[in-house]
Amino acid sequence: MYSSSYYLFHFCFLFIISSTCLAQTNFHPKTFFLAVKQDPSTLQYTTEIQQRTPLVPVKLAVHVGGENLWVDCETGFKSSTYKPARCNSRQCNLARSTSCGDCKTKNKTRPGCNNNACYNIVSNPALNNTFYSGAEIAEDVLTIQSINGSNTGPESRGPIVTIPKFIFSCSPSFLTQKLGEDVKGMIGFGQQSPVSFVTQLASAFKFSRQFAICLSSSPQENGIIFIGHRPYLFALGFDASQDLFYTPIIRASPEYYIQISSIRVNAKTLQLNNTLLSLGGTRISTAVPYTELEPSIYDMVSKAFISEMPENVKTVSPVEPFKTCFNSSFIGISRLGYNAPGIYFVLHNPNVFWTITGANSLLLVKQGVFCLAFVEGKKATGEAIVIGSYQMQNNLVEFDLARRRIGFTNSLFFRQTMCSDQFYTS
Repeated sequence: MYSSSYYLFHFCFLFIISSTCLAQTNFHPKTFFLAVKQDPSTLQYTTEIQQRTPLVPVKLAVHVGGENLWVDCETGFKSSTYKPARCNSRQCNLARSTSCGDCKTKNKTRPGCNNNACYNIVSNPALNNTFYSGAEIAEDVLTIQSINGSNTGPESRGPIVTIPKFIFSCSPSFLTQKLGEDVKGMIGFGQQSPVSFVTQLASAFKFSRQFAICLSSSPQENGIIFIGHRPYLFALGFDASQDLFYTPIIRASPEYYIQISSIRVNAKTLQLNNTLLSLGGTRISTAVPYTELEPSIYDMVSKAFISEMPENVKTVSPVEPFKTCFNSSFIGISRLGYNAPGIYFVLHNPNVFWTITGANSLLLVKQGVFCLAFVEGKKATGEAIVIGSYQMQNNLVEFDLARRRIGFTNSLFFRQTMCSDQFYTS
């Protein structure tokens, strides 16, 4: 049961429509949240929004580097408030339209197929990075839950707010292939797009563009995406923003790239190709389940990890997609996860590093076998490292677009809490 202030509020995008559309009260939220949960079949992280008229729940895969929100409009899309963006309109410009024209099917017009409409490019990383250039740009109603100030108990949820003209893209059904069960599209948080989810909310509610993601390690428990201002409150009032350390965003790209200058395993600094680390860069991705390392980097990390394991922990045959696996008989466990060598990603400064403990470096793949939860990437990508979602579990990662920086907390296990240990999404 929510407090008596649980009402429906209406706000307008000031950069799209006039200021005559006013909030019904003086409540002006600065922080929102989405519940996020792992799909066990695909290992993708998904969230759910309410969209359309009448409102229906829409399940979407989370893509931090995605440029927009896109949904399947070909199957089962019904809304009385759906409005396609017309050629040369401001909405088309904001959504970076690549073409404009009439629906080319012989059927009558429908959401995703209208005359005098504009189109942009949407993508699905899970479908071999498939891009589709005929996604119709449109507007419709969308709602999101706000956060009630600094409350951490049952009153922590604020009112649900309604955005009457949220810009999104309509895709055909085929683009949802290889997404999780009942997933109808993707929600993008990319830094360069005027219509990414975080940018549209920040523009509508006048807050600095930032969001923080905290992924649960259990498919049965929700993690959280905070959108907007701090604090990031967990159980017992712990504010995870107090533990953040930052590194710059280094590329002007929809995706998020940072600089990893070196890697340590326990106290040993690996002799890596610094040019490769510098030129390839490190991308952060929720579309990749396990961190991918360029082959030469993977080889050195794997060898160092094995050498730092206790002598009685023996390697065993690999289990796909992993190449480095161990007999679990002598691997203990603590509050920081499995007892394993520490992996340290040293960032732009030697004194700034992200610590990966056993909870994020080892994975139980079958009875009696743990594997190093990193995979060997492909040389052709040109990327040195892609940080995957497993390494982000129970770490809070803040994407501060306004200051062009990314913050990390290290594992919340150090604080005896975890990403599911908050009232907002429980």
